[in-house]
Amino acid sequence: MQRKSDSSRPSGATFAYKPKRESNASVKKAAGNRLRSGPDPRQKGQPTGAQFKEIDRATRLGAWRRHHIKMAADSLMRLLRAPFSSLMTWGVIAIALSLPVGLYVFMSNAQLVSSNWDGTAQISLYLHDRVQDRQGRELANTLQLRDDIAETRFLSKEQTLAEFREFSGFGEALNYLDSNPLPAVIIVRPNAMSVEAQQALVAQLDEMAEVEEAQLDLAWVKRLFHIMELGQHMIAALGLLLSLAVLLVIGNTIRLAIENRRQEIIVVKLIGATDAFVRRPFLYTGIWYGLGGGLLAWLLINASLFWLDGPVKALASAYASDFSLIGLNAGDSLLLLFSSTLLGWFGAWIAVSRHLGEVEPR
Repeated sequence: MQRKSDSSRPSGATFAYKPKRESNASVKKAAGNRLRSGPDPRQKGQPTGAQFKEIDRATRLGAWRRHHIKMAADSLMRLLRAPFSSLMTWGVIAIALSLPVGLYVFMSNAQLVSSNWDGTAQISLYLHDRVQDRQGRELANTLQLRDDIAETRFLSKEQTLAEFREFSGFGEALNYLDSNPLPAVIIVRPNAMSVEAQQALVAQLDEMAEVEEAQLDLAWVKRLFHIMELGQHMIAALGLLLSLAVLLVIGNTIRLAIENRRQEIIVVKLIGATDAFVRRPFLYTGIWYGLGGGLLAWLLINASLFWLDGPVKALASAYASDFSLIGLNAGDSLLLLFSSTLLGWFGAWIAVSRHLGEVEPR
């Protein structure tokens, strides 16, 4: 008897049922929809893509200031991390600056010494014989009231003869004279002024009715003025030459610094750094070199003056003088530091402008 087949089972080969797999796009879409808790930014009215925000001027100035401070501090720390080489550069700059500044201090002291030698020549006013001693003294007192005259001194005929007897060496011969041939004299010491002003003053005094002749020995005054003028020109020329030497020293030092940081410069230029951005640390390096050299030069000059002060005072005391050396005052010191700093910045700027353009990404 044939077994009856079960109608509920399918005939032939059978396969297990598998649900239909959804596509990756639909799964990602569903996952995205499940994870998003807020509204879809791609909906209409919502901004999409990169956004730009305008930076105000105060923010830019703040960033510029912070970068300047950072570059200044970083440049100083680089110099301090190499103290031996930095000190050598500062020493060369200090010596170059000390020479003209030291000569300037020497000239200032020389002018002070020359001013102690009455400052100017003395004018001798020889009076007429008819002028009495009382009139001569009144004339001397009147002349001393003028602004261009510092001091007057009246010498009668007897006083002039006594001085001539003492200093001429003809004392015994003067005893055989029947009368005194010397006139009364007014010694005039003008205020410190130029040679031309002194000559004009002599011409005015010579025209007075009581004065027979006015004399002024300008030979040593002219020599002194010419020596001072020559010294000032020499100081100016030496200062210019040594300032050029300082520029060359700082420029060569900055050039070596640029070569040592060539790869760093190339990298920052590749990411869009401007020339001003790259130039800034080297300019601050030049400023620190100049300022350090100026401070060291100031110390050298003051140490030299302190060392020479004792011998100069001993020499002045031998001539019954209380002269002492004068150094750099506050204005001169600030001018020295400002000039050295300016030289450092200018030397660095020349070097950076010359060599920074050669460092470019390839």
